[in-house]
Amino acid sequence: MTEVLSRVPDDFLRRKTLTAQCEATMKTVIDYGEFGIGVTDEPAAHGGGSAGPSPLQAVLGALCGCEAVTFRRTSREMGFEYERLQFEGAFTIDIRGRMGDPDVRPHFQTVKLLITVVTNQSEESLASVIEETEARCPVMNLLIDAGVTLDVRWQLKPGLPVEANA
Repeated sequence: MTEVLSRVPDDFLRRKTLTAQCEATMKTVIDYGEFGIGVTDEPAAHGGGSAGPSPLQAVLGALCGCEAVTFRRTSREMGFEYERLQFEGAFTIDIRGRMGDPDVRPHFQTVKLLITVVTNQSEESLASVIEETEARCPVMNLLIDAGVTLDVRWQLKPGLPVEANA
């Protein structure tokens, strides 16, 4: 890994940091520096205090956020205009993995994501942006590399009518 990083020009590397603290509970307080404080916790039914999303819910949220950022960058490069993205996500896990069963992965088994793109652009132009977005999205590619079964569906929803004199 070090050898690969040593070949990457410095101006292409980004380093981000955070700190986190857990007081021997299920709750972790994460300090993102200039970006504020976040909290992950388990639901009360699972021994936590329900103070925030579970870590796995936070990963699903990070996937939505990363897809949104990557879609925005890609759509600008490709001249694709849209009004907004809407996400619906879900995941499954087999809890035997996190309970110590070595034959079961302790992370996501499946992730489902429905992404609605509100736009007046064509389905063909949307397909090109989607292909490039999914190839570039770091969080999506982490999940793919981890062997998670992804079911990502994109749908187009017509946007506001374009005014004739606009």
